Amino acid sequence: MNSGPHSKKKEIKLIVNVIDPEEMRIAILDERGRLDNLYIERMLERQRAGEIYKARVDSVLPGMNAAFLSLGDGRNGFLYLNDVWDGVVKPGMDMLVQVLKTPNRGKGARVSPRVSLAGRYLVLVPSNRDVGVSKRIEDDSERSRLRSVARRLRPDGYGLIVRTMAEYCDEESLARDVSELMDEWAEVERKAKKNTAPCLLHRDIGLVERILRDELTDSVGEIVVDSQDEFDNIAAFMERFAPDARPEVSLYKGSMPVFDVYGVERAIEEMHDRKVWLPSGAYLVVDQAEALTVIDVNTGKYIGSKDLQDTVYHTNFEAAEEIARQLRLRAIGGIVVIDFIDMESPDDRNKLVESLQELFRGDRCKARVFGVTALGLVEITRKRARLDMRSIMSRSCPFCGGLGWVDKEETVAMKVKRFLRKAVTGAHSEAFLVELHPAIARYIADTYLSMWEEEFGRRFYLAEYPEYAWDKFKIDFQGTLSRVVHRVEVMERREATVVVHSTTSA
Repeated sequence: MNSGPHSKKKEIKLIVNVIDPEEMRIAILDERGRLDNLYIERMLERQRAGEIYKARVDSVLPGMNAAFLSLGDGRNGFLYLNDVWDGVVKPGMDMLVQVLKTPNRGKGARVSPRVSLAGRYLVLVPSNRDVGVSKRIEDDSERSRLRSVARRLRPDGYGLIVRTMAEYCDEESLARDVSELMDEWAEVERKAKKNTAPCLLHRDIGLVERILRDELTDSVGEIVVDSQDEFDNIAAFMERFAPDARPEVSLYKGSMPVFDVYGVERAIEEMHDRKVWLPSGAYLVVDQAEALTVIDVNTGKYIGSKDLQDTVYHTNFEAAEEIARQLRLRAIGGIVVIDFIDMESPDDRNKLVESLQELFRGDRCKARVFGVTALGLVEITRKRARLDMRSIMSRSCPFCGGLGWVDKEETVAMKVKRFLRKAVTGAHSEAFLVELHPAIARYIADTYLSMWEEEFGRRFYLAEYPEYAWDKFKIDFQGTLSRVVHRVEVMERREATVVVHSTTSA
C-alpha cells in the first residue's frame, strides 16, 4: 500500500465471508458502516472475466460483424471482428482470447484477442508497445514520474499500463510487478503451445486476492475474515504489499455468521428492493430492465421545513448521493435514466449535474453524467465491468412466465445452508428434516447435500412441499438419527405426495 500527499483516513471495512466453499462473498462497508459494495463468486461459475483461453472459431457471422468461439467450458464466446488486429477470422482456426465480460442473461462471454495481465500496480499488454497511466491519477508530476518509470521498465515488444494503485509507489515495487507479470505470460505461452484448443490457459487470482489487489488503499482500516486459511493468505499479502501501513486484520470466530454481525445480510436483502428509502423520508424507485435502468425520485414522507423549492432541492441532492451508491452496490451498468423532482432554477439543475459528476469521480466503473434533457431527465452511462447483482442472485420467475424475478437456486441453497449452520451450532441433534420447495430440494440434493453432511457432521433429509413458496424453508423435525428416520417413514406413509431426499436414497 502506498502513502502520499493524498492519503485518506482509514475508515472503510472489508468483511470477508469465505467459510462456505460453494460461495465466497466480500462486503465493503463505508465510513458509516453501510454496505457500499458487494462481490460474490460461486464455485460452479464458469468463464470469469480475465480468463485466457486457446479457443477455436466455431462460426463467423459477417452480418453481425461477429464470430462465436468454442472455449471448451460453458457457452461459446462472442467476439467482435473489429477487435481482431488483422481482421482475419475463419471457422476452425485457433485464437488466443481473453474474457472481457462474463456470460449474462443467456448470452455467452464476450472475448477479445487483445490480451492483458493485471498486477497490483501495472497491467502487461503483450503485442503492444504503448505506455499509459491511469486517468484517476490526477497529480501531473506523479503521472510524469510514473510514465518515465514505466518506459524504463517496459519489456521489448510489450506495453504497460500504470494502475491507480501505483500512485507514489517506488520503482522497485513496480519492477517486481513487471517481473511477475512476465513470468505469468511465459506460462500462458507455454500452455498455449502444449495444449490443443479449446482449453483454459490462465485463470485470474481468487476473489479475495483480486479484491485486495484492486481495492486495498489507505482508506481501508480493517479487514475481518471468517476463515483461518484466508486469514493467513491476507496476512501474507499485507506483509508483501503493505508492510508499513497495513490495516488491522481480524479472524472472526463467533458462532453467529460474520455477515449477520455487521448487518450485511440484511443489507443484501434490502438491495433487491424496488423502493429505497432515504434518511429524510424521501425514497427512490429502481426499475431495472435488460438495457436500461430507470430511477424515480419521490419526496415521500419528507415535507421539508422552509418552502417547496428548498424541499425539492434537498430531496434531489440526497437522492443523488444514494443513487451513486445504489448503482455501485447493485453493479448496474449501461444506460441509467433518473427522473429527479423538477427544479425551476437552472442554477440548481446545473449544481445537481455537477454533484453527480463528483459522486461518480471515484467510481471504478467509468460513468458519464449528461445534462438534464428536455423532459427533465438526467442520463448516465456506466461501464458494465461485471454482472449486476440481480443477475448473480436471481432469475426470471418460473411461475409467471418470466414477468417477475426470484432468487436463483444457488442463492436459495446458500440461504438454506446458512440457516442450517445456525441450527447446527450449539445443537446436539444428529439429524434434521427440512421442508422446501421441490425444485430447491432437488437442486440441493443433487449439488450440495453430501458435502454439507460431511462439513457439519450431521444428516439432513429434504422434504418436497409443492405448496411452499420458491424461497420458503423450515426445519420440520430434528433429533437423533433414528427418530428423524422414523419421522420420515411416518410422513411418507401418511403423505404419499411428499418426496424426501437423503444421501442414503441417492
